[in-house]
Amino acid sequence: MKRFRWIPSMVVVAMLAACVPSPEEDTEILTDENEVEAETTIIPNMQLDESYYKTLIPYKESASRGLVVSNLYTKYDIKEVETGLIRLSQNVFSTDEYYFQEGQYLDANTVSNWLARENQNKDLDPSLRGLNPSNLDKSGVELDPEVRAEEAPIYLAHIVEQNYLKKTSDNKVALGGISIGLALNSIYYYQKEQYGEYYDEPIPADELEQKGKEIAQEVITRLRARPELSEIPIVIGLFKQEARNSIVPGTYFAYSVSDGGQNGLGEWQEIDEAYVTFPTTLQEEYYRDMNTAFEKFKQEIDEYFSNYTSVIGSGYYRNKELRKIMIEIPIQFYGTTEIIGFTQFLSGVMMNQLPNDVDIEVNITSVNGTEALILKEANEKEPFVHIYDY
Repeated sequence: MKRFRWIPSMVVVAMLAACVPSPEEDTEILTDENEVEAETTIIPNMQLDESYYKTLIPYKESASRGLVVSNLYTKYDIKEVETGLIRLSQNVFSTDEYYFQEGQYLDANTVSNWLARENQNKDLDPSLRGLNPSNLDKSGVELDPEVRAEEAPIYLAHIVEQNYLKKTSDNKVALGGISIGLALNSIYYYQKEQYGEYYDEPIPADELEQKGKEIAQEVITRLRARPELSEIPIVIGLFKQEARNSIVPGTYFAYSVSDGGQNGLGEWQEIDEAYVTFPTTLQEEYYRDMNTAFEKFKQEIDEYFSNYTSVIGSGYYRNKELRKIMIEIPIQFYGTTEIIGFTQFLSGVMMNQLPNDVDIEVNITSVNGTEALILKEANEKEPFVHIYDY
């Protein structure tokens, strides 16, 4: 393979550092007009490709940073709720005209209050009250756990905010749009007694969608009440979180846009995305070919190498078309030459058995971490292979 690479990890770090653009040559220096005091902002000219937004420098962390880890169940959902919102935002905010910044308007205190039940912070200002249903009955008595699970589950698990800035005519950057992701629970977990066993109550999809849209409207109303956001276009997406033990992430299933100056939402647009684990028992025809290919891929590995634990595969589908394949292979190899041999063999099997017209990412891991990475872009004739040298 012509594109085979075996580079010590420290050299990789040095190479990446060398690629960082210098302010003098490769950036544009502007002023952020959203700041009370003018702040110099750098916009790098380098853009990886049209699917990525340029990010402003200095990088500003989210005002609610850290909450996503405690509010979502799996590392897969934690990543997808943010990257999926970026992908969704591209329908409204072009990567050519807008720059990405983590959310600066919903701080940790506001998000935490909004995620509460409406009766838990009823003494606060109405703009800070919980968006999840009360756990009290009409007489003010707390509902039994089983009744609460069926009639008043926690629908809203987390809120993600992203800001999209535009360059103005006077060499400044200003807020041009906001995207809000509402992460919703597909399953409500509860205990019948303190420290007791956990039970789960699935939330019907139609109920989740209805409640999600109701919450979305309230979020828009609260944001529009802020003078600085009254004229800003706002995109809001509904994300369905997967179960706690899932090895694939959930996805956004609908989004709407509130145009600048409008207090309501526009028509809801459906999003047809899905992550599927392979091998799968799902019977839909559009999963069948990939499932067969994955079975052959796994079988060929089983035949020649037995010193690994499993092959974990997943596919990303958009509009029922496979767009990307992600595979993780935990191994128990101890020798460097054995890892090299397995990686080379695996690259060939991947090219022979898996579809050529989709992106493929294969990670080979051990107790030491990632041992090798194989990447192939759609319709490329050769993969890029990197073996880590720790």
